Amino acid sequence: MICGTTSAKSRRPSYDDDAASVSTDYEDFDPAKHTPVFYGQMHAKVTVDFDVAAEVDPAISHPSCIGYAFCQKPSTTKPPQSQPAPPKDTCPPRVYLEHYVFPYILPALEETLKTAKEERCFQARYFCSYFFLSFDTMCRKNPNFTGREETKLMEIPFVKEWLKDNPRPPLPLSLVWTEDEAALVIQSRWRGYQVRKTPEVQELWQWQREWREINRNIQSCVNDFWESKMPEKGDTTSPELEEKSE
Repeated sequence: MICGTTSAKSRRPSYDDDAASVSTDYEDFDPAKHTPVFYGQMHAKVTVDFDVAAEVDPAISHPSCIGYAFCQKPSTTKPPQSQPAPPKDTCPPRVYLEHYVFPYILPALEETLKTAKEERCFQARYFCSYFFLSFDTMCRKNPNFTGREETKLMEIPFVKEWLKDNPRPPLPLSLVWTEDEAALVIQSRWRGYQVRKTPEVQELWQWQREWREINRNIQSCVNDFWESKMPEKGDTTSPELEEKSE
């Protein structure tokens, strides 16, 4: 009787958000039914099919908490109200960066790093980070402009005009080929090198070089031979006919 009267006098006051909280069966603290551990806590009886007392450490948890789940009451603090943006023309440089530059550039940098990791830019240097940051992130995903998600660089009007006077050089093969195409070319070159370095192929190449060196002046040798055999102008007898007549 004394405990019941004392608990009625010391019962906590009701909070303003009790009606707005989630639907729960809340039971006030009663010293005749609960231990002081339950005071000020939201609890619920948990039904399990194993012995919970075997896993309870008395040095950490009170034995009266066995079979109950506890949770704290949600906080009632309201989020701070957003302040109006400072004027662009009169605010200090630091405030300007924090309100007008960093909210756009920081997510763009984060997206650039994620894309660089996906493109494996540290293994193969064909990822243009400043192009991705300026065009794909800041231009296509700019919240101040809509309808740019499918825009291509070569279709922008001022880009077309600039390319007329400054044609773009051909892209390197590292930017054109896919990984499969590049792997096929590298493997074919490597197989060709393995064949060319064999002793039989090297011997054949050596013979071909010597043969080309020997036959380098074959045309002049043939011309010299026929000039020595042909008679001079005005002489109708050839050296061979004179030898036969003798």
